[in-house]
Amino acid sequence: MVQTLDLKRLGLIALTLAGLSACSPPTESADGELQGKVILTGSSTVAPLASELGKRFEQEHPEVRVDVQTGGSSRGLADARSGQADIGMMSRDLAADETDVTAYAVARDGVAMIIHADNPVTELSPEQVIDIYTGGITQWSAVDGDDTPVSVVNKAEGRSTLEVFLKHFKLENSDIAAQVIIGDNEQGIKTITGNPDAIGYVSIGAAENSIARGAPLKLLPLEGINPSTASVQDGSFPLSRTLNFVTKGEPETLTKAFIDFAQSPEVHDIVEQQNFVPIDFSQ
Repeated sequence: MVQTLDLKRLGLIALTLAGLSACSPPTESADGELQGKVILTGSSTVAPLASELGKRFEQEHPEVRVDVQTGGSSRGLADARSGQADIGMMSRDLAADETDVTAYAVARDGVAMIIHADNPVTELSPEQVIDIYTGGITQWSAVDGDDTPVSVVNKAEGRSTLEVFLKHFKLENSDIAAQVIIGDNEQGIKTITGNPDAIGYVSIGAAENSIARGAPLKLLPLEGINPSTASVQDGSFPLSRTLNFVTKGEPETLTKAFIDFAQSPEVHDIVEQQNFVPIDFSQ
């Protein structure tokens, strides 16, 4: 007589097996080829670079998909911590109290003040930038510009570019007297190109890409140094930052393979095409 397991025990076994399958998705096929999905969320500065890296990684590993979503560095950090993303993208270094995640540098970038190309202003001192952003200067004529009101564009909370800007100019976000609040770099660039009286700050790489596509933008020098990929690379530009991937704990096989790929000399051309500075890990 054949004995049968009761339905309750069968259900428990099925749930257990399903749980194991969900928690441990395969990252290699039987022949050793990588397979599965890598999910990245976070910084809008890092996202275009991550997308291009993902495209090449998918070409080399046809059974892999790389899913890149934006939302700001704070989202990237939170999603990496919670497991909502395999990799969080952050356009700043980790803070002293962010020791529960590990950062992997993938490039360097700068942050620059931008204005419309038709604006006659050619340079602003740090003191003038502070006065503009705190409401002390409200007319462009005060800094050798047209007799028109300044429209201050600021980044939203949770954006690393905001944190880098505030830290450099020793400001609190509550000090800022902004007319427009924007999220990602693309929003900032569209706002400036659509308003000749606006001023903002964005990733140098993002601005250079837009200018190359014909956007009417002007990058302003900072402390006498022209903002460019070259000045970030030689260390002379005073407002630069590291672009990072972050993970919670040791990355899984597929995630580690993608991070290693992103840090390899093999992708320096992609980093440069995005107007960022590659990092040489051999030095």
